[in-house]
Amino acid sequence: MAKVYFGMIVSLDGFVQDKYGKIEKLYESYEPHEEVLAAAENTGAVVLGRNTFDMAGDPDDYADHYEFQVPLFVLTHHPPIKHPKENDKLSFTFVTEGLESAILQAKAAANGKDVLVLGANISQQLLRAGLADELQIAFAPLLLGKGLRLFEHLEELEIQLEKYKTVETQQQVEIWYKIIQQN
Repeated sequence: MAKVYFGMIVSLDGFVQDKYGKIEKLYESYEPHEEVLAAAENTGAVVLGRNTFDMAGDPDDYADHYEFQVPLFVLTHHPPIKHPKENDKLSFTFVTEGLESAILQAKAAANGKDVLVLGANISQQLLRAGLADELQIAFAPLLLGKGLRLFEHLEELEIQLEKYKTVETQQQVEIWYKIIQQN
């Protein structure tokens, strides 16, 4: 059954970006593995926030180099003036009607495959809206001290998770959770 999930690499103190808004340090210890490759293969659409979209520098690079060659739904208040380059697998839809609309459109485009959500702010919105089925979190062996926290602004929520998979690489531990209850 298709699911909506989000996944990120975080520092041990919970940051997805350092104090300068950069993510490179978190990926220094990342090693692709069979579980991540299988999840990517079963991803039919990606929803991302505008900040995550803008991290690419040149948006046309998505068509040639992005790991997920699937329809991309960018949640934004202001679509770019120039539409980015697309290819026969990767397309862009800039969604201004909110997260629920983006998720519904992505599910339809995914054709029964999973929908991956990327970005700290949009993942927080996803949790607040109760739209996430699962989360995947990889811990980088690093303490950043400051930056952007993945689970910020969720003080009013209590979310129960059930661990169903753990993957250990040379330097990172990755844990997959089902979201079973949200209050």
